[in-house]
Amino acid sequence: MEIWINPACSKCRSAISVLDAEGADYTVRRYLEDVPTEDEIRAVLERLGLEPWDITRTQEAAAKELGLKEWARDGTSRDRWIKALSEHPKLIQRPIITADDGTAVVGRSEEAVRDALSR
Repeated sequence: MEIWINPACSKCRSAISVLDAEGADYTVRRYLEDVPTEDEIRAVLERLGLEPWDITRTQEAAAKELGLKEWARDGTSRDRWIKALSEHPKLIQRPIITADDGTAVVGRSEEAVRDALSR
């Protein structure tokens, strides 16, 4: 199990607390420092069953500068979104937990974190 976090994020700290309380075996990835490649983002999206725009923080300054709200959300635009997430990792929704069964969840709630633990 791996969790992508920003240590400054309260949702990330809460997720870590739940994992620790449950005695989970996990690896922390500080994704702002250890930036995911485009291929890693594609793999996580597949595990999540989501599209890149589904995990994009559109209120971030970088998103506004890029004009992401205006970008098409379709198959032909998918690579453009993934590239933006890789080039601007702060845009990636957090925390993302990769579960042992090959799936992943965006662990923004205690229930989502517990869901990842149960897989």
